[in-house]
Amino acid sequence: MTTAAPTRASVGLRSDRGPILGSVMLSIALIAIDATILATAVPAIVRDLGGFTQFPWLFSAYLLTQAISTPIYGKLADTFGRKPLMLFGIGTFVVGSVLCAVSWSMGALIAFRALQGLGAGAIQPAGMTIMGDIYSVAERAVAQGYIASVWAMSAVVGPTLGGLFSDHLSWRWIFWINLPLGLFAAVVLWIRFDEKAGMSEPHERRPIDWAGALLVAAASALLLLGLLEGGIRWPWWSWQSAVALGGAAVLTLLFVRVEGRVADPVLPGWLFRHRVLNAATVAGFVAGVVMLGVTSYVPVYAQQVLGAGATVAGFAVAALAIGWPFAASTSGRIYLRFGFRACLFLGAFFGAAGATILSLVGPGSSIFLLAAACLVLGLGLGYVVSPSIVALQSAVEFRQRGVATGANMFARSVGSAVGVAMFGAIANGVVADRLGGADAAGAVKLEELPVAVLDPALQAVFLAVAGCALLLVLGALLMPSRVGPAHDSERATAE
Repeated sequence: MTTAAPTRASVGLRSDRGPILGSVMLSIALIAIDATILATAVPAIVRDLGGFTQFPWLFSAYLLTQAISTPIYGKLADTFGRKPLMLFGIGTFVVGSVLCAVSWSMGALIAFRALQGLGAGAIQPAGMTIMGDIYSVAERAVAQGYIASVWAMSAVVGPTLGGLFSDHLSWRWIFWINLPLGLFAAVVLWIRFDEKAGMSEPHERRPIDWAGALLVAAASALLLLGLLEGGIRWPWWSWQSAVALGGAAVLTLLFVRVEGRVADPVLPGWLFRHRVLNAATVAGFVAGVVMLGVTSYVPVYAQQVLGAGATVAGFAVAALAIGWPFAASTSGRIYLRFGFRACLFLGAFFGAAGATILSLVGPGSSIFLLAAACLVLGLGLGYVVSPSIVALQSAVEFRQRGVATGANMFARSVGSAVGVAMFGAIANGVVADRLGGADAAGAVKLEELPVAVLDPALQAVFLAVAGCALLLVLGALLMPSRVGPAHDSERATAE
């Protein structure tokens, strides 16, 4: 079956589905800006609230709660609808932002970042599921350009605001800015999004697997704790590491057993037997590892090793978020003509190239080389992640789309959390080795670390990023070249 090629006039903001697209774009903008605005403020936050070894938890706590809540939200989206989940996510995120703005200690800030993560865990999967509901495969190739533009604008606005607030006002304004944006997003969504008009099937009420969700949360928390603190607060070969990592393994096995017995598991077994979903899961997980490793440590390297200001460092990170949406907006032409596998292989190539450039950065390097590495890495991630989501949404039925999208977002969030923890362990391990032990490293503030100590620590992180980027090839190998939609709104195909 062939259909007329979709255009921006038929898919965009002025079309009959334009208000829905606009609501999703505005909601995703809430977390898109937050994804880039905080990284440039890390040195200022550390100077104000705590030491260098603690700051990875600002990202990992957020990502952990986002990860453990995402599959639950995916199930709730299939049961109660996308709009209620989006409104709940926005409200939770805004409340968490206000509390972050008034934080009095690093511990309080980390706790409130976790609350923000609970909100973000609802916004992104619900928004992407809506895109899968109302657009065909061919139409998503155009609609992705609009979603990508949100990340592109946020890539510029986020780091710029983060740097300006840190240099001239206070890092606390990073969180206050979410209040008006969140309220505006909620109002527009409430007024303009008529969910029933975009539904092809009624939502099916199904029980929530709370036991499975609790086990996933506990296993993820123990894994993250073991990765982040191992080699820093206690040796890798110690009883603390054994309890954390061993407990995570035991809870994972228990989760698998529980999921096999419940009527409607939070992560159904068919998700792990589906070739397209497996490919998308691998791609999302690796992308999460690479992305958060880069966004966490590139600003630190730019400011503390290359001597750039927070604003300039923000533009270096912005290159990653510019490359990603550019690739996402052009990927449709590639996978519609050559197939999903070819598009993922292209992304793997750019990912490996960008990570290689990043590994070559040194104390005498230009900030433009750092930005170039981020830009090329962003291209790689854009050609991998966005086509993977389109493929998985095209391979499942409407009543499964929420949980499938949520599972993919879960994999990316877990990858991000593991990446931050792993790279934090690597960097802190090198710092501790250079300074003569974990106690000495913990007593030194970030701005007091000499370049001779900080540079090798962050270069070790960049080498690890390069190794992880090579795993993007695995996702491409698993992905079929063509994916026929199981239940699409207009029955268009990618053939």
